[in-house]
Amino acid sequence: MTGMNRGLFITVEGIEGAGKSTCMQVLRELIESRGLRTRQTREPGGTELGEELRELLLGHRHAGMGDDTELLLMFSARAEHIHEVIEPALAQGTWVLCDRFTDATYAYQGYGRGLSTGRIRTLEKWVQGDLRPDLTLLMDLPVAQGLERAGKRSSPDRFEREAHAFFERVRKGYLELARSHPDRFRVIDASPDLGQVTHTVRRVVAEFLEARLA
Repeated sequence: MTGMNRGLFITVEGIEGAGKSTCMQVLRELIESRGLRTRQTREPGGTELGEELRELLLGHRHAGMGDDTELLLMFSARAEHIHEVIEPALAQGTWVLCDRFTDATYAYQGYGRGLSTGRIRTLEKWVQGDLRPDLTLLMDLPVAQGLERAGKRSSPDRFEREAHAFFERVRKGYLELARSHPDRFRVIDASPDLGQVTHTVRRVVAEFLEARLA
């Protein structure tokens, strides 16, 4: 294995009910089995301030929140997250595993809400500089199946109460992002049973680790 001072940044994306939590667990196990340190986190959230903003974004106290307000709150939480958690961990050689990142903003606020992707790109450059994930796993499945799964685990948050068409746009956005960045994205079919999905995730991540740690 070649020496590596800086950690790698891996993100997991997908609509509601796609199995991101399971994917994160598999990721962590595989990477730590190589003797590497990991830091697991999520967006929006990841810091004390970020978690408070998450409550505002996902809760129902501000159901009529403006789309621009939502976008700016997402990047506010992200700026704090990068400053407090992501960059320090990467600089120390820790691999950061994040449940959603800026691709989710393009998918949900861009494709879902219809906000300008150019505006999102400007905020991305301002807040992140050159920071981008080294690998993004997109857990993809039909919207109806994902929402059915999500409905079984908890009461719906502010996003999960959106119409079916909203999530179809979000899914389309994710798949277009994956096509635009084939070097970074790996699309995982999340529709089969858990065992099969887990097997696919393990294979894809093992291939990535072999390539990067050879």
